[in-house]
Amino acid sequence: MTRTRHDVDPAVWPIVGAATMRALDAHTIEELGVPGEILMESAGRAVVEVVLREWSALPRASRPEVLVVCGTGNNGGDGFVVARHLVGLGVPLKVALIGEANKLRGDAAANLTRLRALGVDVTGDRWRAPQAGVVVDAIFGTGLTRAVGGAAQASIRRINQAREANAALRVVAVDVPSGVCSDTGQRLADAVAADITLCIEIPKLGLILEPGRSLAGRVEVARVGIARTAPDTRIDAHVLTAAAAGARLPARPAAGHKGTFGHALIVAGSEGKTGAAALAATAAGRAGAGLVTVACPAGIHDILEIKCTEAMTVPVADTPRRALAAEAEGALVGLAAERDAVGLGPGLGRDAETLRLVTSLAKQIEAPLALDADGLRPFTDQPELLAARSRDTVLTPHPGEAAHLLSTSSDEINADRVGAARRLAERTGSVVLLKGASSVIADPSGELVVNPTGGPALSTGGTGDVLLGMVTALLAQGVPGFEAAALGAYWHGAAADALAQVRGGSGLLAGDLLDELPRTAERLREAVRGLGRAAPRETRLAADFPGT
Repeated sequence: MTRTRHDVDPAVWPIVGAATMRALDAHTIEELGVPGEILMESAGRAVVEVVLREWSALPRASRPEVLVVCGTGNNGGDGFVVARHLVGLGVPLKVALIGEANKLRGDAAANLTRLRALGVDVTGDRWRAPQAGVVVDAIFGTGLTRAVGGAAQASIRRINQAREANAALRVVAVDVPSGVCSDTGQRLADAVAADITLCIEIPKLGLILEPGRSLAGRVEVARVGIARTAPDTRIDAHVLTAAAAGARLPARPAAGHKGTFGHALIVAGSEGKTGAAALAATAAGRAGAGLVTVACPAGIHDILEIKCTEAMTVPVADTPRRALAAEAEGALVGLAAERDAVGLGPGLGRDAETLRLVTSLAKQIEAPLALDADGLRPFTDQPELLAARSRDTVLTPHPGEAAHLLSTSSDEINADRVGAARRLAERTGSVVLLKGASSVIADPSGELVVNPTGGPALSTGGTGDVLLGMVTALLAQGVPGFEAAALGAYWHGAAADALAQVRGGSGLLAGDLLDELPRTAERLREAVRGLGRAAPRETRLAADFPGT
């Protein structure tokens, strides 16, 4: 399976959790010999640039001020550096310290001393926000894991209230908005809603997972000199850009023909659910499969022959309720043996006989296999049954389906989407594409991608069937399972984003995505060409993060 590393692919962003960031910090300070004081100074200076940009953009008549709200950790130390430089630049300034000064240690304590030596009055938690200007949130950083309470909680609420009440007030968060878990994106009781988050060195997982993604506002990333690699330290996840997605699209050689681009088999449909089968089959064609065959219950075959004019259809044995019957097993295994990949699940229904058939098919099909919807239901509480498969297997559950597989609740899945995707991938030996806001793609080795595209426009029935067809088509074209899932998720979401820009964010139908897929693919390929023409992103000291 192809792996991507940020240090060799400038189109891929690394993202990390708190433990990894601590390890990289420690390696930089202890092994590379870069003093922590220098890193704190560099981080503070980077924040100053953002604050000055936002402050300068406000009308002078509004008399904008800057309020820096600091905690007692290193995040607060960054805030003291910010304040010291702003004082030197003559910016009207107030500084508040949330907590006792005697709790400050090391570089943070030293920077408070330097700030006070300039005559700056550092107040406690009874601060007042300006009506116009910038509030710098430097209360908590990546180390926060407990629920916020006390004076810190009160300050977070007051920052949010001031931002809502004053249109000329901007909130800039340092590294992560205070109150957001940097590992999961969840609120730890209360959390700052920022306009801009300046992330230090590497974006944090909590900035791309909801609700942290929304709370962070626009995310910018500052290079301050922290190492991005260290012995025995693994980057937690990656985010693809448009160029990275475009580079992973299967090649379309001029001499190619329909046999070149793979033959996808979609096993789908039951009474009342022919649309799911038709959407998956058409999506497979739109995603580049040279040939597509739909195998469906005989009782709905005539309907699908009309709906799927570009795909071949094969009727197989069905039950009296027009769902797949056990007698269809031999025919389906035979069809799968002659195809390059199989998509199984859309609209199959929950007939007990059909579910038993799905379990047997998953064991016997030797081609790469994508499972979704009713194709996942037979493995409720027993996902380990999928681990025996030797070829690529991709599961595309939504949080409810993932909860059934892991014997938990949707709320528990969404509380830690990264952890849930990794657990499910490990237990099934499969690639898992956990759908939802910021879909998470994990494989059993622990490799992880968080998808930055897509949004509420995809919250309509049938869009998952389109995604299943796309992933199946990519598998049929020889794309490895992990990359097929990551690329499929990005492409699918980018198509929806493009439609939402033109038609608005609601009312999108799953079928609307189909015609948009080829246009989106071309835009992704153009992004690859653009990357080749542009200066490498790594030459910049700060950059916009594409995940928000």
